[in-house]
Amino acid sequence: MGLENRSYSKITALYWTITNMSTLGLGDITFQSDLGKLLNIFVNISGLTFILVLVPYTFVKLFQSTERIHRELPRTIKDHVILTNYDHVSQALIRKLKQFNVPYVLLVPDIKEASELTDKGLNVVSGELDDLETYKKVQVNHSAGIVLTGNHFINTSTTYAVRRASPETQVVSTADSDSGEEVLISSGATIVIKLSEMMGKSLARRITAGDALAHDIEFFDKLKIAEATVKGTPLANKTLRESKIRELAGVSVVGIWNDGKFSLAKADTKVFERSVLVLAGSPEQIDMYNEMFCIYNVSSGPVLVVGGGKVGRALGKTLEERDIEYKLIEKNKKLADSEKYIIGDASDKELLLRSGLMTSPAVAITTEDDNMNIFLTTLIRKFRPDIQIISRGKLDRTVELLYRAGCDFVMSYASMGANSIFNLLKKGNILMIAEGVDVFRVEVPDKLAGKTIRESSVREKSGCSIVALVSDDAININPHPSIVIQKGASIILIGNFEAETKFFKQFVEKT
Repeated sequence: MGLENRSYSKITALYWTITNMSTLGLGDITFQSDLGKLLNIFVNISGLTFILVLVPYTFVKLFQSTERIHRELPRTIKDHVILTNYDHVSQALIRKLKQFNVPYVLLVPDIKEASELTDKGLNVVSGELDDLETYKKVQVNHSAGIVLTGNHFINTSTTYAVRRASPETQVVSTADSDSGEEVLISSGATIVIKLSEMMGKSLARRITAGDALAHDIEFFDKLKIAEATVKGTPLANKTLRESKIRELAGVSVVGIWNDGKFSLAKADTKVFERSVLVLAGSPEQIDMYNEMFCIYNVSSGPVLVVGGGKVGRALGKTLEERDIEYKLIEKNKKLADSEKYIIGDASDKELLLRSGLMTSPAVAITTEDDNMNIFLTTLIRKFRPDIQIISRGKLDRTVELLYRAGCDFVMSYASMGANSIFNLLKKGNILMIAEGVDVFRVEVPDKLAGKTIRESSVREKSGCSIVALVSDDAININPHPSIVIQKGASIILIGNFEAETKFFKQFVEKT
Protein backbone atom coordinates (compact mmCIF):
# COMPACT_ATOMS: atom_id res chain seq x y z
CA MET A 1 0.00 0.00 0.00
CA GLY A 2 2.96 2.26 0.58
CA LEU A 3 3.67 2.15 -3.17
CA GLU A 4 0.17 3.51 -3.72
CA ASN A 5 0.74 6.28 -1.16
CA ARG A 6 -1.66 4.73 1.34
CA SER A 7 -1.01 3.65 4.91
CA TYR A 8 -2.88 1.24 7.23
CA SER A 9 -2.38 -0.03 10.79
CA LYS A 10 -1.15 -3.54 11.60
CA ILE A 11 -4.63 -4.47 12.86
CA THR A 12 -6.09 -3.46 9.49
CA ALA A 13 -3.37 -5.45 7.71
CA LEU A 14 -4.30 -8.54 9.74
CA TYR A 15 -8.00 -7.89 9.01
CA TRP A 16 -7.29 -7.68 5.23
CA THR A 17 -5.21 -10.87 5.27
CA ILE A 18 -7.84 -12.93 7.13
CA THR A 19 -10.74 -11.79 4.93
CA ASN A 20 -8.81 -12.55 1.75
CA MET A 21 -7.34 -15.89 2.85
CA SER A 22 -10.75 -17.04 4.07
CA THR A 23 -12.06 -16.00 0.60
CA LEU A 24 -14.64 -13.64 2.15
CA GLY A 25 -13.10 -10.70 0.24
CA LEU A 26 -15.23 -7.85 1.69
CA GLY A 27 -13.81 -5.41 -0.86
CA ASP A 28 -13.49 -2.46 1.54
CA ILE A 29 -9.70 -2.40 1.06
CA THR A 30 -8.50 -2.92 -2.49
CA PHE A 31 -5.35 -2.40 -4.54
CA GLN A 32 -5.28 -0.10 -7.55
CA SER A 33 -1.90 -1.09 -9.06
CA ASP A 34 -1.14 -4.32 -11.01
CA LEU A 35 1.53 -5.28 -8.48
CA GLY A 36 -1.00 -4.97 -5.66
CA LYS A 37 -3.58 -6.99 -7.55
CA LEU A 38 -0.95 -9.69 -8.16
CA LEU A 39 -0.37 -9.84 -4.39
CA ASN A 40 -4.14 -10.12 -3.90
CA ILE A 41 -4.28 -13.09 -6.31
CA PHE A 42 -1.43 -14.85 -4.48
CA VAL A 43 -3.10 -14.40 -1.08
CA ASN A 44 -6.45 -15.70 -2.40
CA ILE A 45 -4.86 -18.80 -3.94
CA SER A 46 -2.97 -19.45 -0.67
CA GLY A 47 -6.27 -19.23 1.20
CA LEU A 48 -7.99 -21.67 -1.17
CA THR A 49 -5.10 -24.11 -0.79
CA PHE A 50 -5.33 -23.92 2.99
CA ILE A 51 -9.10 -24.41 3.02
CA LEU A 52 -9.30 -27.18 0.43
CA VAL A 53 -6.17 -29.15 1.33
CA LEU A 54 -4.63 -28.41 4.71
CA VAL A 55 -7.79 -28.04 6.77
CA PRO A 56 -9.37 -31.34 5.60
CA TYR A 57 -6.06 -33.15 5.99
CA THR A 58 -5.26 -31.94 9.49
CA PHE A 59 -8.76 -31.93 10.99
CA VAL A 60 -11.46 -33.71 9.02
CA LYS A 61 -9.30 -36.68 7.98
CA LEU A 62 -8.03 -37.17 11.50
CA PHE A 63 -11.52 -37.25 12.99
CA GLN A 64 -12.84 -39.49 10.22
CA SER A 65 -9.98 -42.00 10.73
CA THR A 66 -10.65 -42.11 14.44
CA GLU A 67 -14.35 -42.66 13.89
CA ARG A 68 -13.65 -45.49 11.45
CA ILE A 69 -11.63 -47.50 13.98
CA HIS A 70 -13.65 -50.48 15.14
CA ARG A 71 -14.11 -51.07 18.85
CA GLU A 72 -15.52 -54.55 18.38
CA LEU A 73 -16.41 -57.09 15.69
CA PRO A 74 -19.89 -58.25 14.67
CA ARG A 75 -21.08 -61.27 16.64
CA THR A 76 -21.74 -63.11 13.39
CA ILE A 77 -18.05 -63.31 12.47
CA LYS A 78 -16.29 -66.66 12.92
CA ASP A 79 -13.20 -68.60 11.88
CA HIS A 80 -11.22 -65.37 11.77
CA VAL A 81 -7.58 -64.93 12.81
CA ILE A 82 -6.68 -62.42 15.53
CA LEU A 83 -3.26 -60.75 15.37
CA THR A 84 -1.72 -58.72 18.20
CA ASN A 85 1.36 -57.21 16.58
CA TYR A 86 2.06 -55.54 13.24
CA ASP A 87 5.54 -56.72 12.30
CA HIS A 88 7.08 -58.33 9.22
CA VAL A 89 5.73 -61.79 10.05
CA SER A 90 2.22 -60.42 10.61
CA GLN A 91 2.35 -58.44 7.36
CA ALA A 92 3.27 -61.57 5.41
CA LEU A 93 0.59 -63.54 7.26
CA ILE A 94 -2.07 -60.95 6.41
CA ARG A 95 -1.14 -61.25 2.73
CA LYS A 96 -1.50 -65.03 2.99
CA LEU A 97 -4.85 -64.77 4.79
CA LYS A 98 -6.19 -62.41 2.12
CA GLN A 99 -4.98 -64.76 -0.60
CA PHE A 100 -6.97 -67.64 0.92
CA ASN A 101 -9.97 -65.41 1.79
CA VAL A 102 -9.55 -65.93 5.54
CA PRO A 103 -10.92 -63.03 7.64
CA TYR A 104 -8.60 -61.41 10.18
CA VAL A 105 -8.45 -58.59 12.69
CA LEU A 106 -5.42 -56.72 14.01
CA LEU A 107 -5.52 -55.58 17.64
CA VAL A 108 -3.79 -52.24 18.20
CA PRO A 109 -3.74 -50.55 21.66
CA ASP A 110 -2.50 -47.13 20.50
CA ILE A 111 -5.30 -45.07 18.92
CA LYS A 112 -2.92 -43.10 16.67
CA GLU A 113 -1.29 -46.25 15.30
CA ALA A 114 -4.74 -47.82 14.89
CA SER A 115 -5.81 -44.78 12.84
CA GLU A 116 -2.76 -44.98 10.59
CA LEU A 117 -3.17 -48.72 9.98
CA THR A 118 -6.89 -48.27 9.29
CA ASP A 119 -6.00 -45.69 6.65
CA LYS A 120 -3.75 -48.33 5.04
CA GLY A 121 -6.79 -50.55 4.54
CA LEU A 122 -6.17 -52.98 7.39
CA ASN A 123 -9.00 -54.41 9.49
CA VAL A 124 -8.16 -52.93 12.90
CA VAL A 125 -9.82 -53.05 16.31
CA SER A 126 -8.47 -50.81 19.04
CA GLY A 127 -8.09 -52.40 22.47
CA GLU A 128 -5.59 -53.22 25.20
CA LEU A 129 -3.86 -56.58 24.79
CA ASP A 130 -4.06 -57.49 28.49
CA ASP A 131 -7.77 -56.60 28.83
CA LEU A 132 -10.31 -59.45 29.04
CA GLU A 133 -13.00 -57.28 27.41
CA THR A 134 -10.86 -56.77 24.28
CA TYR A 135 -11.01 -60.45 23.42
CA LYS A 136 -14.72 -60.66 24.05
CA LYS A 137 -15.23 -57.79 21.60
CA VAL A 138 -13.23 -59.53 18.85
CA GLN A 139 -15.24 -62.76 19.31
CA VAL A 140 -12.23 -64.80 20.39
CA ASN A 141 -14.43 -67.82 21.16
CA HIS A 142 -15.47 -68.06 17.51
CA SER A 143 -12.04 -67.38 16.00
CA ALA A 144 -9.67 -69.79 14.27
CA GLY A 145 -7.00 -68.67 16.72
CA ILE A 146 -4.85 -65.80 17.91
CA VAL A 147 -1.30 -65.02 16.79
CA LEU A 148 1.26 -63.45 19.12
CA THR A 149 4.42 -62.24 17.36
CA GLY A 150 5.67 -59.68 19.89
CA ASN A 151 8.47 -60.33 22.38
CA HIS A 152 7.86 -63.22 24.76
CA PHE A 153 7.22 -60.87 27.74
CA ILE A 154 4.25 -59.23 26.02
CA ASN A 155 3.17 -62.56 24.56
CA THR A 156 3.03 -64.11 28.04
CA SER A 157 0.77 -61.37 29.44
CA THR A 158 -1.43 -61.54 26.37
CA THR A 159 -1.74 -65.32 26.65
CA TYR A 160 -3.05 -65.07 30.22
CA ALA A 161 -5.63 -62.47 29.12
CA VAL A 162 -6.76 -64.65 26.20
CA ARG A 163 -7.09 -67.69 28.42
CA ARG A 164 -9.35 -65.76 30.79
CA ALA A 165 -11.66 -65.01 27.87
CA SER A 166 -11.41 -68.39 26.14
CA PRO A 167 -9.81 -71.56 27.54
CA GLU A 168 -10.13 -73.40 24.22
CA THR A 169 -8.97 -70.91 21.58
CA GLN A 170 -5.78 -71.88 19.77
CA VAL A 171 -2.93 -69.53 20.73
CA VAL A 172 0.13 -69.55 18.46
CA SER A 173 3.07 -67.57 19.81
CA THR A 174 6.66 -66.89 18.83
CA ALA A 175 9.56 -67.05 21.30
CA ASP A 176 13.25 -66.18 21.22
CA SER A 177 14.56 -68.75 23.68
CA ASP A 178 13.94 -72.10 25.36
CA SER A 179 12.92 -70.35 28.60
CA GLY A 180 10.50 -68.16 26.66
CA GLU A 181 8.96 -71.27 25.11
CA GLU A 182 8.58 -72.96 28.51
CA VAL A 183 6.92 -69.91 30.09
CA LEU A 184 4.53 -69.40 27.20
CA ILE A 185 3.44 -73.04 27.29
CA SER A 186 2.90 -72.74 31.04
CA SER A 187 0.82 -69.58 30.58
CA GLY A 188 -1.50 -71.34 28.15
CA ALA A 189 -0.06 -71.02 24.63
CA THR A 190 -1.11 -73.89 22.37
CA ILE A 191 1.97 -73.85 20.14
CA VAL A 192 5.21 -71.89 20.45
CA ILE A 193 7.39 -71.30 17.40
CA LYS A 194 11.09 -70.55 17.75
CA LEU A 195 11.75 -68.82 14.44
CA SER A 196 15.54 -68.77 14.86
CA GLU A 197 15.70 -72.52 15.29
CA MET A 198 13.26 -73.07 12.45
CA MET A 199 15.29 -70.79 10.19
CA GLY A 200 18.53 -72.63 10.98
CA LYS A 201 17.00 -76.02 10.17
CA SER A 202 15.44 -74.72 6.95
CA LEU A 203 18.71 -73.23 5.75
CA ALA A 204 20.60 -76.43 6.60
CA ARG A 205 18.26 -78.44 4.40
CA ARG A 206 19.22 -76.24 1.45
CA ILE A 207 22.93 -77.05 1.64
CA THR A 208 23.91 -79.59 -1.00
CA ALA A 209 27.42 -80.08 0.44
CA GLY A 210 29.01 -80.69 -2.96
CA ASP A 211 27.26 -83.89 -3.96
CA ALA A 212 24.75 -84.79 -6.67
CA LEU A 213 22.30 -86.53 -4.37
CA ALA A 214 18.73 -85.32 -3.93
CA HIS A 215 18.51 -83.75 -0.47
CA ASP A 216 15.10 -83.80 1.19
CA ILE A 217 13.43 -80.47 1.82
CA GLU A 218 10.35 -81.88 3.47
CA PHE A 219 7.44 -84.29 3.16
CA PHE A 220 4.15 -82.91 1.90
CA ASP A 221 1.52 -85.52 2.75
CA LYS A 222 3.09 -88.59 1.14
CA LEU A 223 4.86 -86.48 -1.44
CA LYS A 224 8.56 -85.86 -0.91
CA ILE A 225 10.14 -82.61 -2.12
CA ALA A 226 13.90 -82.67 -2.66
CA GLU A 227 16.65 -80.72 -4.40
CA ALA A 228 19.66 -81.91 -6.33
CA THR A 229 22.60 -80.11 -7.93
CA VAL A 230 23.47 -80.77 -11.56
CA LYS A 231 27.17 -79.96 -11.38
CA GLY A 232 29.38 -82.85 -12.46
CA THR A 233 26.50 -85.01 -13.71
CA PRO A 234 25.55 -85.98 -17.28
CA LEU A 235 22.38 -83.88 -16.88
CA ALA A 236 24.23 -80.65 -17.56
CA ASN A 237 23.49 -78.88 -20.85
CA LYS A 238 20.53 -81.13 -21.67
CA THR A 239 16.82 -80.42 -21.78
CA LEU A 240 14.58 -82.28 -19.35
CA ARG A 241 13.14 -84.22 -22.27
CA GLU A 242 16.63 -85.35 -23.26
CA SER A 243 17.59 -86.27 -19.67
CA LYS A 244 14.62 -88.69 -19.34
CA ILE A 245 14.67 -88.32 -15.54
CA ARG A 246 10.98 -89.14 -15.19
CA GLU A 247 11.19 -92.22 -17.41
CA LEU A 248 14.27 -93.56 -15.63
CA ALA A 249 13.52 -92.72 -11.97
CA GLY A 250 9.79 -91.94 -11.94
CA VAL A 251 10.54 -88.66 -10.20
CA SER A 252 9.23 -85.37 -11.57
CA VAL A 253 11.31 -82.22 -12.00
CA VAL A 254 8.82 -79.54 -10.96
CA GLY A 255 11.17 -76.57 -10.92
CA ILE A 256 14.70 -75.39 -11.59
CA TRP A 257 16.89 -72.83 -9.85
CA ASN A 258 19.29 -70.88 -12.04
CA ASP A 259 21.36 -68.09 -10.47
CA GLY A 260 18.87 -67.63 -7.65
CA LYS A 261 15.82 -67.54 -9.92
CA PHE A 262 13.14 -70.21 -9.78
CA SER A 263 11.17 -71.31 -12.82
CA LEU A 264 8.68 -74.10 -13.35
CA ALA A 265 10.11 -76.97 -15.34
CA LYS A 266 9.00 -77.75 -18.87
CA ALA A 267 10.05 -80.53 -21.22
CA ASP A 268 12.19 -78.17 -23.29
CA THR A 269 13.77 -76.47 -20.22
CA LYS A 270 17.55 -76.67 -20.46
CA VAL A 271 19.61 -77.67 -17.44
CA PHE A 272 22.97 -76.02 -16.84
CA GLU A 273 26.04 -76.87 -14.75
CA ARG A 274 24.98 -74.59 -11.87
CA SER A 275 21.29 -75.50 -11.99
CA VAL A 276 19.53 -76.98 -8.98
CA LEU A 277 16.60 -79.30 -9.66
CA VAL A 278 13.49 -79.31 -7.49
CA LEU A 279 12.18 -82.87 -7.47
CA ALA A 280 8.81 -84.24 -6.39
CA GLY A 281 7.99 -87.89 -5.96
CA SER A 282 7.48 -90.76 -3.59
CA PRO A 283 10.33 -91.75 -1.24
CA GLU A 284 11.01 -94.73 -3.51
CA GLN A 285 11.27 -92.49 -6.57
CA ILE A 286 13.69 -90.10 -4.81
CA ASP A 287 15.78 -93.12 -3.73
CA MET A 288 15.84 -94.33 -7.32
CA TYR A 289 17.14 -90.92 -8.44
CA ASN A 290 19.89 -91.09 -5.81
CA GLU A 291 20.92 -94.57 -6.91
CA MET A 292 21.40 -93.21 -10.41
CA PHE A 293 23.47 -90.19 -9.40
CA CYS A 294 25.27 -91.14 -6.16
CA ILE A 295 28.33 -92.03 -8.25
CA TYR A 296 28.78 -88.32 -8.94
CA ASN A 297 29.43 -87.40 -5.31
CA VAL A 298 32.23 -84.88 -4.91
CA SER A 299 34.52 -84.85 -1.88
CA SER A 300 35.17 -81.36 -0.54
CA GLY A 301 35.94 -79.33 2.56
CA PRO A 302 33.57 -78.37 5.37
CA VAL A 303 30.63 -76.01 4.92
CA LEU A 304 31.26 -72.47 6.23
CA VAL A 305 28.61 -70.95 8.49
CA VAL A 306 28.94 -67.20 9.03
CA GLY A 307 27.34 -66.06 12.29
CA GLY A 308 27.29 -68.01 15.55
CA GLY A 309 23.94 -66.77 16.84
CA LYS A 310 20.77 -68.78 17.33
CA VAL A 311 20.24 -69.36 13.62
CA GLY A 312 23.86 -70.34 12.99
CA ARG A 313 23.94 -72.77 15.91
CA ALA A 314 20.66 -74.39 14.85
CA LEU A 315 22.00 -74.70 11.32
CA GLY A 316 25.22 -76.31 12.56
CA LYS A 317 23.31 -78.79 14.72
CA THR A 318 21.22 -79.85 11.73
CA LEU A 319 24.36 -80.29 9.60
CA GLU A 320 25.79 -82.55 12.30
CA GLU A 321 22.65 -84.68 12.13
CA ARG A 322 23.29 -85.02 8.38
CA ASP A 323 26.96 -85.93 9.02
CA ILE A 324 28.15 -82.84 7.15
CA GLU A 325 31.33 -81.18 8.38
CA TYR A 326 31.19 -77.44 9.01
CA LYS A 327 33.11 -74.51 10.49
CA LEU A 328 31.45 -71.54 12.16
CA ILE A 329 32.86 -68.02 11.83
CA GLU A 330 31.92 -65.71 14.74
CA LYS A 331 33.30 -62.38 16.02
CA ASN A 332 32.11 -62.81 19.61
CA LYS A 333 34.51 -65.04 21.55
CA LYS A 334 31.88 -65.67 24.23
CA LEU A 335 29.77 -67.65 21.78
CA ALA A 336 32.59 -70.02 20.85
CA ASP A 337 31.95 -73.25 22.75
CA SER A 338 33.61 -75.85 20.49
CA GLU A 339 36.55 -76.41 18.19
CA LYS A 340 34.30 -75.78 15.19
CA TYR A 341 34.36 -72.02 15.85
CA ILE A 342 36.71 -69.65 14.03
CA ILE A 343 36.93 -66.32 15.83
CA GLY A 344 37.14 -63.29 13.57
CA ASP A 345 35.39 -60.92 11.19
CA ALA A 346 33.95 -62.70 8.14
CA SER A 347 34.20 -59.47 6.12
CA ASP A 348 38.00 -59.92 6.25
CA LYS A 349 38.86 -61.77 3.04
CA GLU A 350 42.06 -63.16 4.56
CA LEU A 351 40.06 -64.80 7.34
CA LEU A 352 37.66 -66.31 4.81
CA LEU A 353 40.52 -67.77 2.82
CA ARG A 354 42.18 -69.18 5.98
CA SER A 355 38.81 -70.72 6.95
CA GLY A 356 38.79 -72.87 3.82
CA LEU A 357 36.61 -70.83 1.46
CA MET A 358 38.37 -72.12 -1.66
CA THR A 359 37.59 -75.79 -0.86
CA SER A 360 34.21 -75.42 0.82
CA PRO A 361 31.12 -76.58 -1.13
CA ALA A 362 28.77 -74.03 0.45
CA VAL A 363 28.52 -70.97 2.67
CA ALA A 364 25.55 -70.19 4.92
CA ILE A 365 25.30 -66.51 5.95
CA THR A 366 23.19 -66.13 9.09
CA THR A 367 23.96 -62.73 10.61
CA GLU A 368 21.06 -60.51 11.72
CA ASP A 369 22.29 -57.59 9.62
CA ASP A 370 20.86 -57.74 6.08
CA ASN A 371 23.40 -55.20 4.84
CA MET A 372 26.23 -57.34 6.18
CA ASN A 373 24.74 -60.41 4.49
CA ILE A 374 24.59 -58.58 1.15
CA PHE A 375 28.22 -57.46 1.54
CA LEU A 376 29.43 -60.96 2.45
CA THR A 377 27.53 -62.53 -0.43
CA THR A 378 29.17 -60.15 -2.88
CA LEU A 379 32.64 -60.74 -1.38
CA ILE A 380 32.35 -64.54 -1.36
CA ARG A 381 30.89 -64.70 -4.86
CA LYS A 382 33.90 -62.71 -6.11
CA PHE A 383 36.29 -65.40 -4.86
CA ARG A 384 34.12 -68.45 -5.61
CA PRO A 385 31.72 -68.06 -8.55
CA ASP A 386 30.86 -71.78 -8.27
CA ILE A 387 30.14 -72.03 -4.53
CA GLN A 388 26.63 -72.44 -3.15
CA ILE A 389 25.62 -69.42 -1.04
CA ILE A 390 22.49 -69.41 1.10
CA SER A 391 21.41 -66.60 3.41
CA ARG A 392 18.69 -65.44 5.72
CA GLY A 393 16.89 -62.15 5.17
CA LYS A 394 15.43 -60.26 8.07
CA LEU A 395 13.38 -57.94 5.85
CA ASP A 396 11.38 -59.01 2.81
CA ARG A 397 12.60 -56.08 0.73
CA THR A 398 16.23 -57.21 1.05
CA VAL A 399 15.54 -60.70 -0.29
CA GLU A 400 15.80 -59.56 -3.92
CA LEU A 401 18.97 -57.61 -3.10
CA LEU A 402 20.56 -60.77 -1.69
CA TYR A 403 19.70 -62.64 -4.87
CA ARG A 404 21.18 -59.82 -6.95
CA ALA A 405 24.33 -60.00 -4.84
CA GLY A 406 24.74 -63.66 -5.80
CA CYS A 407 22.83 -65.82 -3.31
CA ASP A 408 21.54 -69.16 -4.54
CA PHE A 409 18.84 -69.35 -1.86
CA VAL A 410 17.39 -66.79 0.52
CA MET A 411 14.83 -67.33 3.26
CA SER A 412 13.21 -64.61 5.36
CA TYR A 413 11.63 -64.74 8.79
CA ALA A 414 8.50 -63.10 7.43
CA SER A 415 7.51 -65.65 4.79
CA MET A 416 8.71 -68.67 6.75
CA GLY A 417 6.91 -67.60 9.93
CA ALA A 418 3.72 -66.63 8.09
CA ASN A 419 3.48 -69.97 6.28
CA SER A 420 4.10 -71.92 9.48
CA ILE A 421 1.50 -69.96 11.44
CA PHE A 422 -1.05 -70.20 8.63
CA ASN A 423 -0.67 -73.98 8.53
CA LEU A 424 -1.08 -74.27 12.29
CA LEU A 425 -4.18 -72.06 12.47
CA LYS A 426 -6.05 -73.15 9.38
CA LYS A 427 -4.60 -76.65 9.12
CA GLY A 428 -3.50 -75.56 5.69
CA ASN A 429 -0.95 -77.30 3.57
CA ILE A 430 1.74 -74.90 2.43
CA LEU A 431 5.39 -75.77 2.12
CA MET A 432 7.78 -72.93 1.32
CA ILE A 433 10.46 -74.33 -0.97
CA ALA A 434 12.25 -71.00 -1.00
CA GLU A 435 11.40 -67.34 -0.72
CA GLY A 436 8.26 -66.79 -2.80
CA VAL A 437 7.93 -70.41 -4.00
CA ASP A 438 5.37 -72.69 -2.32
CA VAL A 439 3.92 -76.15 -2.60
CA PHE A 440 0.27 -75.96 -1.55
CA ARG A 441 -2.81 -78.14 -1.37
CA VAL A 442 -6.39 -77.11 -2.19
CA GLU A 443 -9.70 -78.88 -2.62
CA VAL A 444 -10.61 -79.35 -6.26
CA PRO A 445 -12.43 -76.18 -7.41
CA ASP A 446 -15.72 -76.57 -9.32
CA LYS A 447 -14.05 -75.08 -12.41
CA LEU A 448 -11.60 -78.02 -12.55
CA ALA A 449 -13.82 -80.91 -11.46
CA GLY A 450 -14.40 -83.48 -14.21
CA LYS A 451 -11.60 -82.23 -16.45
CA THR A 452 -8.37 -83.99 -17.24
CA ILE A 453 -5.14 -82.32 -16.17
CA ARG A 454 -4.43 -81.54 -19.82
CA GLU A 455 -7.90 -80.00 -20.32
CA SER A 456 -7.63 -77.92 -17.14
CA SER A 457 -4.74 -75.86 -18.56
CA VAL A 458 -3.67 -75.02 -15.01
CA ARG A 459 -0.04 -74.51 -15.97
CA GLU A 460 -0.87 -72.38 -19.03
CA LYS A 461 -3.43 -70.17 -17.25
CA SER A 462 -1.74 -69.72 -13.87
CA GLY A 463 1.87 -70.85 -14.03
CA CYS A 464 1.30 -73.42 -11.27
CA SER A 465 2.11 -77.07 -11.85
CA ILE A 466 0.02 -79.99 -10.54
CA VAL A 467 2.36 -82.46 -8.83
CA ALA A 468 -0.16 -84.78 -7.16
CA LEU A 469 -3.84 -85.67 -6.82
CA VAL A 470 -5.16 -86.75 -3.41
CA SER A 471 -8.37 -88.75 -3.04
CA ASP A 472 -9.37 -90.15 0.37
CA ASP A 473 -6.13 -91.73 1.63
CA ALA A 474 -4.67 -92.37 -1.81
CA ILE A 475 -2.22 -90.05 -3.52
CA ASN A 476 -1.31 -90.08 -7.20
CA ILE A 477 2.14 -88.51 -7.45
CA ASN A 478 3.13 -86.99 -10.79
CA PRO A 479 -0.21 -87.91 -12.41
CA HIS A 480 -0.45 -88.41 -16.17
CA PRO A 481 -2.01 -85.49 -18.08
CA SER A 482 -4.93 -87.73 -19.08
CA ILE A 483 -5.98 -88.31 -15.45
CA VAL A 484 -9.41 -86.83 -14.60
CA ILE A 485 -9.55 -84.39 -11.67
CA GLN A 486 -12.35 -85.72 -9.47
CA LYS A 487 -14.72 -83.51 -7.47
CA GLY A 488 -14.18 -83.88 -3.71
CA ALA A 489 -10.50 -84.69 -4.13
CA SER A 490 -7.52 -82.39 -3.50
CA ILE A 491 -4.72 -81.23 -5.73
CA ILE A 492 -1.15 -80.41 -4.74
CA LEU A 493 0.48 -77.64 -6.77
CA ILE A 494 3.78 -75.78 -6.91
CA GLY A 495 4.32 -72.19 -7.97
CA ASN A 496 5.67 -68.80 -7.03
CA PHE A 497 3.55 -66.15 -5.33
CA GLU A 498 2.40 -64.64 -8.62
CA ALA A 499 1.37 -68.06 -9.96
CA GLU A 500 -0.47 -68.87 -6.72
CA THR A 501 -2.41 -65.63 -6.94
CA LYS A 502 -3.33 -66.28 -10.57
CA PHE A 503 -4.50 -69.80 -9.71
CA PHE A 504 -6.87 -68.61 -7.01
CA LYS A 505 -8.24 -65.79 -9.17
CA GLN A 506 -8.64 -68.05 -12.19
CA PHE A 507 -10.04 -71.21 -10.61
CA VAL A 508 -11.10 -70.64 -6.99
CA GLU A 509 -12.60 -67.19 -6.60
CA LYS A 510 -16.22 -66.87 -7.65
CA THR A 511 -17.01 -64.27 -10.28
